[in-house]
Amino acid sequence: MQTTRYPLTSVALVAAIIALAAHSARAADRPGNAADQERQLIGVLQSDAPKADKAITCKRLVIHGTAAAVPPLAALLDDAELASWARIALEAIPGPEADGALREALGRLQGRLLVGAINSIGVRRDQRAVESLAGRLGDADPEVASAAAAALGRIGNDAAAKILQKSLGAAPAAVRSAVAEGCILCAERALAGGNAARAVELYDLVRESAAPKQRIVEATRGAILARRSAGVPLLVEQLKSADKGMFNIGLTTARELPGREVTEGLAAAVAGAVPARQGLLVGALADRRDEAVLPAVLAIAKNGSETARQAAVAALQRVGDASCVPVLMEMAAGADAELAKAAAEALAGLPGKDVDADLAERLPQASGAARRVLIELAGRRRIAAASGALIEAADDADGKIRALALAALGSTIGPDELSFLITRAVAPPHAADAKAAMPALKAACIRMPDGQTCATMLIAAMSDAPIATKSSILEILGAMGNATALEAVGAAARDKSTELQDTASRLLGEWMSVDAAPVLLELAKTATDSKYQVRALRGYIRLVRQFTLPDAQRVEMCRAALAAASRKDEQELVLEVIGRYPSVDMLRLAVEAAKDPALKDAATAVSLSIAQKIGGSVDVQDLLAKIGHEPMKIEIIKAEYGAGTTFKDVTAILRKYVRDFPLIVMPTGSYNSAFGGDPLPNVVKTLEVRYRIDGREGEASFGENATIMLPVPK
Repeated sequence: MQTTRYPLTSVALVAAIIALAAHSARAADRPGNAADQERQLIGVLQSDAPKADKAITCKRLVIHGTAAAVPPLAALLDDAELASWARIALEAIPGPEADGALREALGRLQGRLLVGAINSIGVRRDQRAVESLAGRLGDADPEVASAAAAALGRIGNDAAAKILQKSLGAAPAAVRSAVAEGCILCAERALAGGNAARAVELYDLVRESAAPKQRIVEATRGAILARRSAGVPLLVEQLKSADKGMFNIGLTTARELPGREVTEGLAAAVAGAVPARQGLLVGALADRRDEAVLPAVLAIAKNGSETARQAAVAALQRVGDASCVPVLMEMAAGADAELAKAAAEALAGLPGKDVDADLAERLPQASGAARRVLIELAGRRRIAAASGALIEAADDADGKIRALALAALGSTIGPDELSFLITRAVAPPHAADAKAAMPALKAACIRMPDGQTCATMLIAAMSDAPIATKSSILEILGAMGNATALEAVGAAARDKSTELQDTASRLLGEWMSVDAAPVLLELAKTATDSKYQVRALRGYIRLVRQFTLPDAQRVEMCRAALAAASRKDEQELVLEVIGRYPSVDMLRLAVEAAKDPALKDAATAVSLSIAQKIGGSVDVQDLLAKIGHEPMKIEIIKAEYGAGTTFKDVTAILRKYVRDFPLIVMPTGSYNSAFGGDPLPNVVKTLEVRYRIDGREGEASFGENATIMLPVPK
């Protein structure tokens, strides 16, 4: 039985109107020629159709409308609800008829409707409306006057420009911004049409007026751009202005205006600017794209103030090339620490293979601070050609130079030279060098193209090495993560050395591929120290939990983990994984685990969770029956199925499928089928249930076709 609980809401009524409008729009799409479609749409406008239908029809006339549609559309311009919809179509329909309709409306409309019509005239740029719009500039309503000024600007012909030009000085404050905007729009059209002199005249008029500052800023930008190279003095004037807004528009325009003169003027402005602005000016200079930029930035980097030099050096990363290397190297090796740091950063980021070649060529002959800088740059830029010089530097008498060279070799050395770095890490001539050599060796090994061969070389080097060194090499093998490395780490986990066992078992537990699973499982079963057994088993469980695996493999790995786990902590970790990947096979595994009295509660909870996620099939219900829980008395008080205000009573049907635990398995996965029909076709429904479990009452809602697992009331 279906019941209606509440009256239809206003939201539903609006939805019905929208649906009806969409239906009318679809009806207009039926086959037929364009003229037929237009006649049908005009018929809707001239009928008593709801306004929602007429609004959609106006939008469709944007595509299908011709002069024939203008009269019925014009008739809607007086309608406060439909005027904007009608104007959308009138703005798009070609031909003088739409222009005439909008001009005619100026004489009868008022307020916002009049403003809308004026805006549409501006959109259409109807030159015949200039005189009518001019008459509206003095309208008592400032919104109307402002709209007229903006529309004249969009029309932008000489007649409109002269009217606005004449009106700007006398315009009241409330309208002055719009008149200034109109003048700027006219100037833009003049400039686009090739009349730069007229554009300059209009821009300057606004600049010298009492218009709001924003309009003066806009006009200043236009005046500079319209003058092109002759606008450089005006640009520099803004860059020197104490006014923040004018300075900022100067920065913006400096990026837009082409020409060498602009670059030179901008560079000259840097010297006279306060320190807080010098960086901004250099940034604008670096954003320009002409041949004068790089020499200008280099000159500032060499001779500017401290602030300007810092900014220029940083900018060289964007605009520089190999020609900058000598200047930057001199700074990087200089006494000014801040400037040296900035120059080194610039050299590290300077683009080009020719930069690498230049730096590599300098390194063998370099000394002092320059040598240190070049060694670090070779590493940062990964300059393979510098490896020979770095190997020589690794034998330097200065320990700091050796450390820098070894670190750089980690990023530059190739496979043919890797043995050098291995030797320096395992048996360095200077014991202190191992501290730098081992991280460098790790960095080099990770990037070697043939990881298996690299791992073999490392394993060979371990044979006679001290335990601490062996542990360090194990760390590198763990980071490499290939099959050869895995075999070596697995062997170390069984070594008699507890230090190697500790390192290797930790690395295996962090291994980033499932390949480590058999090694970890074996270690979990055979390690002599329980600490390493637990670590290995937890690493194994991590692989099952985190990595993508075929379902069958994950089930078998969970089964193996449960069998290997002797502590409840690890057993519960496995149960958490079982619950995370629900399936019938995982449910079967959880039910098996529930046979262990120590795990019964946790395994039962996981079993119920899986059942709720995968649905209540007969197999699922049979498996849950094996858990051996205490029977529950479950009563369905009331069950209803539907949506909104319409629900169907399904209490009697649901009661048929209740057993002695909270999972209710329906005969089919479809609620509509199980409950004898769909109470609301094409609407998403819910099942709402009031019930008792062992005398405690509860309520629950289930989305359509969801598994019915009743929460146990507290």
